[in-house]
Amino acid sequence: MEERQELVFYDRYEGALKSEAIYGEGPLRWAYATWLGRFCLEGVIKRPWFSALYGRWADCGCSKKEIAAFIERFELDPDEFVDSVESLATFNEFFSRKLKPEARPVSSGNNDISFPADGRHLLIPDLSQSGPIFAKGRTFDLKALIGDSNLAKKFARGTALISRLCPTDYHRYHFPLNGVPGDPRLINGPLYSVNPIALERRLAYLWENKRQVTEISDSPVGGYLFLEIGATNVGSIVNTSTPKQPVSRGTEKGTFRFGGSMVITIFPAGKFQPDEDLAEQSAVGVELYARMGDRAGIAICS
Repeated sequence: MEERQELVFYDRYEGALKSEAIYGEGPLRWAYATWLGRFCLEGVIKRPWFSALYGRWADCGCSKKEIAAFIERFELDPDEFVDSVESLATFNEFFSRKLKPEARPVSSGNNDISFPADGRHLLIPDLSQSGPIFAKGRTFDLKALIGDSNLAKKFARGTALISRLCPTDYHRYHFPLNGVPGDPRLINGPLYSVNPIALERRLAYLWENKRQVTEISDSPVGGYLFLEIGATNVGSIVNTSTPKQPVSRGTEKGTFRFGGSMVITIFPAGKFQPDEDLAEQSAVGVELYARMGDRAGIAICS
């Protein structure tokens, strides 16, 4: 096995670099860093049925006993939860928990763009240029990611915000701007991990995995794209919003079931001015930890 390297991110609230505590780190590194693990990855782990089996456990009442230990290990705050810990019947109910509105206030500036989810965020200022995207000198395959050549041309030089949700994070995601969402379009695929341990080896997992694409119109930046990326043990992407109905910044769009996962928001070229910490950390390939609703940047409306 290759030498272990810590995952490091920048915590906006503490103003410092921190090491990431990875849920299931041992099996994850085994699957992506050993020849036997990669054999099992391709033959078993990436298959939707593998994640479905794990999901059945997370929906079973027997999984409830794992909740308290998870909360203690990862220092979650039950006072933020809408429902009491005791009332959560399964691990999946805990995983897709709702939070009290005051736990995630939404940035209120007229032209603010808010983070769509809790997690570690990485900005790609220009999708046509290479950059430190989980490793040095990488370029996104936008056409493969969104599965639409016309949209790929439209957003070819756009700005992407990659928001990576760890299993320990709040797993509901929200609209970063006002607008009108279209119908979600599902693109089926396997379920690789979206942890940097996997992505530093193969960025293409992002445009191979099961994913969902939604166009949002009538926003302050015009049209933009919202993508949910499935991952190992995240076979379910559950929409809770209604297509073609206007939404406000911070409105819930949906939720993932158990596991780490990712959302990607793609804005037109020149329409997103990122906050300084997001821009600075992303320029050197470091993810920024920030919570849903906090300001990611401002919309350039002119």
